[in-house]
Amino acid sequence: EHAIKLTKWEKMRLACEELGPTFVKFGQILSNRADVLPQELIIELEKLQDSVPPFSSEEALAMIEKELDKPATEVFYEFDRAPFASASMAQVHKATLMDGTKVVVKVQRPGIREIVESDIQIMLIIAEILQRNIDSLKSFDPVGLIRHFEKSISEELDFIHESVNIQRFRELIKEEPEIYAPDVHREFSTDKVLTMEFIDGIKVSKVRKLEEAGLDRRMIAKRTLHAVLKQVFEKGYFHADPHAGNILIMPNNVVCFIDFGMMGTILRKDVEQITEILMAIETKDTKKIIHGIQRLSDDAFLESPQKLEYD
Repeated sequence: EHAIKLTKWEKMRLACEELGPTFVKFGQILSNRADVLPQELIIELEKLQDSVPPFSSEEALAMIEKELDKPATEVFYEFDRAPFASASMAQVHKATLMDGTKVVVKVQRPGIREIVESDIQIMLIIAEILQRNIDSLKSFDPVGLIRHFEKSISEELDFIHESVNIQRFRELIKEEPEIYAPDVHREFSTDKVLTMEFIDGIKVSKVRKLEEAGLDRRMIAKRTLHAVLKQVFEKGYFHADPHAGNILIMPNNVVCFIDFGMMGTILRKDVEQITEILMAIETKDTKKIIHGIQRLSDDAFLESPQKLEYD
């Protein structure tokens, strides 16, 4: 009876939650695609963020001790058993190192790699059926979309890969006082456990809390936009999963990005091409817009994956 009252968009979101972590993550990624999905579905998919139940602290501690090859009591002076964040691939605990440094410990969900591999195979079967039988979907290349998702999620499940991403990002923004990223404690990190600097921040979507903390919403909006544009157009290396749960606001309106499992790179020539398209949009030059998009599409098609580096 309750299901009858739900909209089709709500049912799609609930289906992702029922199907498990892989589908939740896929839904989270799709929630950033307002260019191809209806707004009603985007609103529902955004609710998938931070909606995954945590696993037990016993499992988390067992994973930490196995990965670090020592008792947790030898690593942490304090360890908060209750996770303060739980996501589709991992959960995060607050802790204090033996020297008093406050950290957060990201722990991968037990057995998640096997679940993801199985779910990806199911997704591929569904994508192949859709691509073969629905002509209107062929241009979206469902199979290619799932293959790309498979590559992204495999990288996200490798915390060593994420720690390298964080360090590279921190190096690029070291002279940008308005942007921040947590430091990594590499000696207490593996491919399944990631120990990082604790960030005392407020999630960017918590407007009331931001106001209560005396932070400037307009400045935050401006700095967040500036941070994204700077990553894409100046650095050529950008956070590829910037939903509200992955952006924290620190004191003095500093914008802090977290969760660096997915990053993107862009060639300088493509940056220049995108800039030309944006300028053509500003001047309403339709021919230049079409020509620019065609050139960008042709270049993307011809580039091999190995060449997609910023130089």
